[in-house]
Amino acid sequence: MSETKWPGPKGMIPEPERNAADANLHNRRYLDELLVEMRVIDAYEPDLTLNLFNETFSSPIMMPAFSHLNKVGIEGRTPMQEYAAAAKELNLVNWVGMEPDEEYESIAREGARTVRIIKPFMNHQMILDQIAYAKKLDALAVGVDIDHVFGKNGKYDVVDGIELGPVSAEDLAMYVKAAGDTPFVAKGVLSVTDARKCEEAGCAAIFVSHHHGRLPFGIPPVMALQEIRKAMPHTKMKIFADCSIESGYDAFKALALGADAVSVGRGILPGLLKEGKTGVIRKVNRMNEELSEMMGYTGIGNLSEMDHSVIVHHGNHL
Repeated sequence: MSETKWPGPKGMIPEPERNAADANLHNRRYLDELLVEMRVIDAYEPDLTLNLFNETFSSPIMMPAFSHLNKVGIEGRTPMQEYAAAAKELNLVNWVGMEPDEEYESIAREGARTVRIIKPFMNHQMILDQIAYAKKLDALAVGVDIDHVFGKNGKYDVVDGIELGPVSAEDLAMYVKAAGDTPFVAKGVLSVTDARKCEEAGCAAIFVSHHHGRLPFGIPPVMALQEIRKAMPHTKMKIFADCSIESGYDAFKALALGADAVSVGRGILPGLLKEGKTGVIRKVNRMNEELSEMMGYTGIGNLSEMDHSVIVHHGNHL
């Protein structure tokens, strides 16, 4: 019997040598176990248009909430600016992670419709100030990384010398109020319990995610996504998903299982760091082609027609 191997930093590694706590390995395994029915009769070329927060985008594939990619790259520009420029050219939703106001402004000035995600700082005034600044720059939405609270030592994490802190339901409601007419997103939801608390706090959207592996043994976000949709079928919140979305095929599975849009992160990194905007555009265009291919073969004409029943897991419809 052949030995099962998995991708590792230096090639394929045997099953016993994997770090079983690495949630990203479980993401990949779960996504690859999801199979797809074909429903091609009466199928037509699909429309990928995404309508979100009263604006229209070309695809449900979104840029990631990267941060700290600030080393000068192509033509004196940073990778953060380059993938924002790609989002602008492709008409995609752009996301930005932890950046000081001046860095965030340089990214927002690229012109892409951008969501600013803020760390859960222990000092709440820092969060409120960054929400206000995002509103000043006409952010598409603003949100908080609710899953980045603890460090590997079990204490509140410290990032760039700034202490992070807990996020209560009351805190979320305060941030929603501070955002006002700007939609507020809770990023890092991985349970029905937290999803319901976000809804009660008035969040406009949640991002089903474990921050690419912050939680050891974390369940795949696509798995949590299904449970949230089952438990909250009438929620008005938009539901996004990420983690290991590396192809248009992965994106299709997440969308079919209930995501309104998905974010591709590490999938764009090689092209971004090597070629800047051009590499990102090439990757996303290929993902859009793969997504369109899957929608065509399953008879799904647009995003509103996404149907979880085309997905099969180990012979059982989900």
